[in-house]
Amino acid sequence: MVTPFPALRRGQTIGLLGGSFDPPHQGHVHITREALRRFGLDRVWWLLSPGNPLKAHGPAPLDERMAAARRIMQHPKVEVSDYEARAGTRYTAETLDALRRDYRGVKFVWLMGADNLVQLPQWQDWQRIVETVPIGILARPGDRIRARNSKAARVYAGARIRGRESRRLAEAEAPAWCFVNVPMRDESSSAIRATGNWRNDAKR
Repeated sequence: MVTPFPALRRGQTIGLLGGSFDPPHQGHVHITREALRRFGLDRVWWLLSPGNPLKAHGPAPLDERMAAARRIMQHPKVEVSDYEARAGTRYTAETLDALRRDYRGVKFVWLMGADNLVQLPQWQDWQRIVETVPIGILARPGDRIRARNSKAARVYAGARIRGRESRRLAEAEAPAWCFVNVPMRDESSSAIRATGNWRNDAKR
């Protein structure tokens, strides 16, 4: 069952952490808490995608991933949302267009791990994404150097906000991005998925 669109107030700044969350894990929880603190966000939404266009095989059913996400991510400023399923969007650029239409006056910040910054040029309309919303990048183990030398980082080098000024990101106009180094947990969705246990846990 899909959930209603969450209510937001004009002037709020919402961080968006999108992905398949197949399954969600403590690494997702950790970067969410760090993003709230480092970027001065009012709230964070986990946007669980119906499917990932860059992955050959589809994820577990959305309702199972939603249940698992709500079980693991319990924070008064975090919303687990199936917005993409309700809005009928497939790509991040489309989702951002829909969010800006549905929530006029709300500021959005896209959140990602450093590994996704490396992959960003593979995304549909990736430059439109960068030029639509500020982006907060949180370092993951082993990805710091590759991310800072990535194509996206080079193309938009002039739009970078230094990590020590990370709270400026919430008010910045796109294109703007900020890379912060944080102590990271090294959980892997693929490794957890391979055990199969998370799907049983989500049904409890």
